[in-house]
Formats: sequence, structure tokens, C-alpha cells
Amino acid sequence: MRLMGSVPVGRIVYTRQAMPAVELVNFGLIDGDIVIRTSAEGKLAAATRGAVVAFEVDSVDVAEHTGWSVAIVGLARAVTDGAEIRRLEVMTLPSWVTWGNDHFISISPAMVNGRRVSGQRLTGDVGAHRF
Repeated sequence: MRLMGSVPVGRIVYTRQAMPAVELVNFGLIDGDIVIRTSAEGKLAAATRGAVVAFEVDSVDVAEHTGWSVAIVGLARAVTDGAEIRRLEVMTLPSWVTWGNDHFISISPAMVNGRRVSGQRLTGDVGAHRF
């Protein structure tokens, strides 16, 4: 979870019209939950109310062949409590998009899975290697 909090963007995976959907979103970690600010009228807000979702973040250094990935599965809920909404509004969650009607989604992690990648760099003529 510490790694997850070190990046501003992640992917939420949810179900839309009985099919998997993935969206890139800004998020914040607040009290152990993942919190996303989105539009109240959007498909993401409607599809995630009370749904089990996955959320994934990663960081990759292509040149060094290193990185990490963290994925969680948990229950998404619309934040409806007025005091909680005001607290989230004041915290200025990161958002690269301006919404006219802010809506907050909170995801409580039930399962957390992560891994670090530390590969070896190829040297010499890459074309000579067969993969």
C-alpha cells in the first residue's frame, strides 16, 4: 500500500454492461482506502456503486528493466455522508479533470497483491538473441 500511495494515477477495473471495463484515474489513499473523484453522472460512478472492483498501480523504469505493480480487490462505495464529502473536498484529491458535480468513490481493499520486477538488461546485439 505504501508503493501504491507513491503514484498519482491508477487503473480501476469494473463491470460495465456485463463486460470488463478499465479506466485510468487519479486517486488518493485516505485512511487505508482508495478514493477517486469523478463525475456523479459518469458511467464509472454508476457502475461502481456497491460493486467489487479491482484497482492497479505500477511504476516501471524501462531503461533499467525494474518496476513494481500493486493490485487490490475490494468493495467500491459511493461516499454519501455529508461530513465525509466535505472532508474529501478539503483534502483536494488529485484530479487532472475538472468535474462540475464531484462524486467520490471509496474502495476498501479486501485483497492486496504486489510484486517487484528486477530484470537483467540485454547487452550487445539484441537482434542476435532468439526469444
